[in-house]
Amino acid sequence: MEKTKIPEENDAAKILIVDDEPLICNALSRLMKRNGFVPLVAYEEHSALEMLRIEIPDVVLLDFRMPSMNGMELMKKAKQLDPDLPVVMITAYADVHGAVDAMRAGAHDYLAKPFDHNEVIRIVHRAVSERKLKIKLKNLSAQLGDRLVLRKLMGHSEAVGKIIMDINKVAASDFSVIILGETGSGKELVAKAIHQASSRRDGPFVAIDCGAIPETLLESELFGYEKGAFTGAVKRKPGKFEICQNGTLLLDEMFNMSMAAQAKLLRVLQERKFNRIGGTQPVSMDVRLLVATNRDLEESSFANFRKDLFFRLNEFTIRIPPLRNRKEDIPYLANRFLKSTNLELQKNVRGFSEGAIDMLLSYDWPGNVRELRSLIRRAVLIADDLILEKHLEIKRSSRIENASENKKGVIEWKECSLKEIVRNKTLAVEREVLTEVLDYTDGNKAKAARLLKIDYKTIHNKLKSFGITPKGGKNGGSTE
Repeated sequence: MEKTKIPEENDAAKILIVDDEPLICNALSRLMKRNGFVPLVAYEEHSALEMLRIEIPDVVLLDFRMPSMNGMELMKKAKQLDPDLPVVMITAYADVHGAVDAMRAGAHDYLAKPFDHNEVIRIVHRAVSERKLKIKLKNLSAQLGDRLVLRKLMGHSEAVGKIIMDINKVAASDFSVIILGETGSGKELVAKAIHQASSRRDGPFVAIDCGAIPETLLESELFGYEKGAFTGAVKRKPGKFEICQNGTLLLDEMFNMSMAAQAKLLRVLQERKFNRIGGTQPVSMDVRLLVATNRDLEESSFANFRKDLFFRLNEFTIRIPPLRNRKEDIPYLANRFLKSTNLELQKNVRGFSEGAIDMLLSYDWPGNVRELRSLIRRAVLIADDLILEKHLEIKRSSRIENASENKKGVIEWKECSLKEIVRNKTLAVEREVLTEVLDYTDGNKAKAARLLKIDYKTIHNKLKSFGITPKGGKNGGSTE
């Protein structure tokens, strides 16, 4: 969703005056200047439309009757360019009825000639204030939409909720952020969400995998080079920092950088300037930096990384738990990938068998969400009606297989925390209870919700999350 710039309190609002009478334009222009506004003047339709495209005014004062075009027609064209643009009609007393019609068609207000200067300023102030409020609400709505998109992409678990809370805290700042997570866990999704929720959302978002670029080429990729800087440099090439001006740059796995590259990066971050390779003219930089890594920040392997650069980058940290630690997201994600693959392959695979869901929940997912997506796509390809255990090319989790009974009869869970065991058991019991109650009610979700003393929306969401299809088919049977 596109974000509109909110005029700052100290920004002078631009008022476009459109009238074929120079005396009216001059009088209104002087009045706007005296009251702290920036007047823009157009005497006919074409110049007015050109200014609307280039200057983006905050309010338009538009003559109702002009030789070349009816004011209503011009207002319609202005609204096509910016639906939220306030248009105030200027009219003679004889045309007041026409101005009222214009208000019904979307005009903000009208002014009757000869107009009172105080009344003009009152109407313009109100129009400017309402426009600022509309833009602010629109931007807040867009930011909320970005958070909802992240939930849709990553899941509805408490862990994803915490990630969204962290994004809310840091997005509006220009802090550098380190995003921690295993391969395939969604680090770039989180980086994009930070960018989209920030004031830089209209600027570019650029991601570069530092681990996939040879050390000898990394510096030129980041900072660019001048023509003739080295053999093969036949023309100037901008680097990622230059391409990303006024935007956000994600450096993935940057902790593999050489010490020389680290030193240059630290200097660039401190001075906010850099030189292209082979260049002598410094290039100013206005870029927000995000860093993604699959390392633990406590690892000793950071011994080869400059501490001053690390502290400069680590202004805020967001941790993405691996998929095995947020298993409540697995049924939701599996169903999402199933639906998208159904659309792609034009198939109608209905869902997952109970055994298939149990298999998904018991697996460790070393490749995280990326592995889950690949596995579900392959299963949809080979399944006909339901995805069964045989369609899932995975083995039971080593944690489950390694469960063994000691002499006292107590089950030992290797590499599995108590919190994980409780979570998995709770999910399994919840799924079992829902299945039994729905069998008892012959697929009637409303009756099942009443028996379980939960609302209909809750049971609907839980069934969707677990991939349970009641006896009634896709719509879950009767709801009464």
